[in-house]
Amino acid sequence: MSVEIERASLTVPGQAGGAVFEPILREALDRLMPMHLQLRHSGHIAHAGPSLQKLRPGTELRGRRFLEIFELKRPNNLTRVSDLSRVEGGRLKLAFRDAPRTGLVGLVAPITGVEGLIVNLSFGFNIIDAVQDHDLTGADFAATDLAVEMLYLVEAKTAALREWKALNQRLQGAMTAAEQQASSDMLTGLANRRVMDEVLERLTLGRTPFGLMNLDLDFFKSVNDTRGHAAGDHVLRCVADILRDQTRSNDVIVRAGGDEFVLIFVGLSDPKRLADLGRRIIARLEEPIPFEGDMCRISGSIGLTVSDFYAATDPEEMMQHADIALYTSKRNGRGQVTVYSNELPGIGEAARPD
Repeated sequence: MSVEIERASLTVPGQAGGAVFEPILREALDRLMPMHLQLRHSGHIAHAGPSLQKLRPGTELRGRRFLEIFELKRPNNLTRVSDLSRVEGGRLKLAFRDAPRTGLVGLVAPITGVEGLIVNLSFGFNIIDAVQDHDLTGADFAATDLAVEMLYLVEAKTAALREWKALNQRLQGAMTAAEQQASSDMLTGLANRRVMDEVLERLTLGRTPFGLMNLDLDFFKSVNDTRGHAAGDHVLRCVADILRDQTRSNDVIVRAGGDEFVLIFVGLSDPKRLADLGRRIIARLEEPIPFEGDMCRISGSIGLTVSDFYAATDPEEMMQHADIALYTSKRNGRGQVTVYSNELPGIGEAARPD
């Protein structure tokens, strides 16, 4: 990590008890080893490299006792700084005594000719945590320090992960949008036939009671013919809002196509309650819908069946029966609800009135 000094004596001009290094040499050491300490045999710190001092911005390291600032982890039986010069191999393992208790490794060397030791420190395997804890940059390390290369790799990895995360979020958003488009009607936002088939299959397999309502708008064709498709689209969106307002959050509203809608009432299979709800929906649909200073007028016809009518629920059969009931409402004058029964005539070959 940092520049390692051979465990040999350094002969440096100076006076015992005075400054350990002359200014020019000290500046060079700060550049070569920005994490080094210069210690007197008394245990006091004579000088701390700029990066090491940065780790304790609120504490002036110079003049403090080395063993008050650092806890020796290995060797752990030393009580005097002067004993550091006899450490085998000169290698140390230590940590700050106060938080954050950043772990460090070091190499110590005695200095011949002056009173003191030099200790060059490094983060070792704790470099990533240290960079985050102390907001370090490449400028805090010697240019030849391998830590700089590691920082570049970490920064590159972080940038790549950030880009990957952003891309993943965009892809997830695109997938969600695609799924919504695949399962919803683009004009009204209601569910489409695919969702309807899935819901009916799930309710059938789970033997969940439900009601099925087939709604067809009355007089919608005349709106398109007289006021144009923009008016027709506006009316369809208003119809979707009415259906949302009149149903529960767990009910499923499907735009089956054109001006046809299917409503699935999960857990509700009382035909009387559903017929009353159908009449309320029709009353709302018959309220004039304003569009560009004019009023669009429609109504609705409804055919209704419930799962309780069947010994074994068959979604396709129920859809056919709801359609028969709807045709009966159309044939009997529109704007009404018909509950399916076996007495109702079939659709036959005649086209349904608008």
